[in-house]
Amino acid sequence: MTIKKANMISKKEIKEVLKILNDMYPDVESELVYSTPFELLISTILAAQCTDKRVNSVTKELYKKYNTPEKLLELNEQELGEMIKSCGFYRMKSKNILNTCKILVEKYNSKVPDTIEELMTLPGVGRKTANVVVSNAFGKDAIAVDTHVFRVSNRIGLANSGDVFETEKQLMENIDKKLWSKAHHWLIYHGRRVCKARKPNCKICPISKYCLYYKKSIQTKD
Repeated sequence: MTIKKANMISKKEIKEVLKILNDMYPDVESELVYSTPFELLISTILAAQCTDKRVNSVTKELYKKYNTPEKLLELNEQELGEMIKSCGFYRMKSKNILNTCKILVEKYNSKVPDTIEELMTLPGVGRKTANVVVSNAFGKDAIAVDTHVFRVSNRIGLANSGDVFETEKQLMENIDKKLWSKAHHWLIYHGRRVCKARKPNCKICPISKYCLYYKKSIQTKD
């Protein structure tokens, strides 16, 4: 007998949803462009409250010259701020990036640490950023709950929480560990392409037959 948690779909239904997402987005990977763990770390810091497309546009130029902690430390906060201005919150991001670079040089021999706990000690690095880095740069199983993952997973019923960290814990419990990193990307892709924030395109979504949000919207119309 499959036990269904309140306001969540069943384990069996979750497996079906993940299978559909895998079929829709079989070759998922981060849409941030990077070539080293350090570049991914900086890009992910820049991506806070900013689109990956905008970040890629900025880092395409930034990384031509400043792609290591030492090289970025050649800039001051104002100089870096001007280069990343279009990413938003550039003053704070510039300060955090340079402080992070300083710590990487002094404490980690310019290497990016590969644990969530160590990454979260760096300025500007929260749990989401740390999960993105360990998953994509170091191949570790992790679920980074960004705005898309949070929205889509709670809409469908893969999780049921108004809290980001609790959503992450529920997803880790409801999804096989070996699928965590892929599921993270599946949910991001789906959130950007179908299950959009303001107007989810439920009519074309193959997950709708399982989705609690869709079922509720039908009942509301009825």
